[in-house]
Amino acid sequence: MNTLRQDARTVFHPLSIATHWATLVLLAAVYALIEFKGIFPKGSDAREAMKHWHFVLGLTVFGFVALRLLLRAAVPAPAIVPAPAAWQQRVATAMHVALYAFLLAMPLLGWLTLSAKGTPVPFFGWELPALLAPDKELARSLKEVHEAIATLGYALVGVHAAAALFHHYVMRDNTLVLMLPWARRWARKPAPSTLIEG
Repeated sequence: MNTLRQDARTVFHPLSIATHWATLVLLAAVYALIEFKGIFPKGSDAREAMKHWHFVLGLTVFGFVALRLLLRAAVPAPAIVPAPAAWQQRVATAMHVALYAFLLAMPLLGWLTLSAKGTPVPFFGWELPALLAPDKELARSLKEVHEAIATLGYALVGVHAAAALFHHYVMRDNTLVLMLPWARRWARKPAPSTLIEG
């Protein structure tokens, strides 16, 4: 039997868990780099380094999200226990679509912006090809869209985290636990004995 599919019946696959938390760490770094670059003067090596790693790690997020989508297609997600209401499942699906769209669109917008600026697109020592011909006006427009969606991203991530905590502490289901690194051990613990002495 396919090991990936067998594990996915009770918990998320370890790769799914790893890419989920790696994406969160990368996303936090991407935001921190661009938010705090202003502490250094324009043109300084430190500021340019922060911009460089913002671009590189942003594109890395795209790779991790693409891998997560492949895993979702290949490995069935474990069931939520107890099962949520149908309307909650629809809301959760819409939220996941919005999150994945955000995580894919932001790196692509960054790539398009650098291309339109005529700026090299760095990626761990490589230079990625430009997706657009240089166009300063288009670059400004793309940057504005990129920044607007980045602001929306705070809300998306916040709502996602709040929903996970709501499921855990209010709904008391296994939604959050299934995405924790120790979920496999939790899922495989034997049920406690319920023998009744007579």
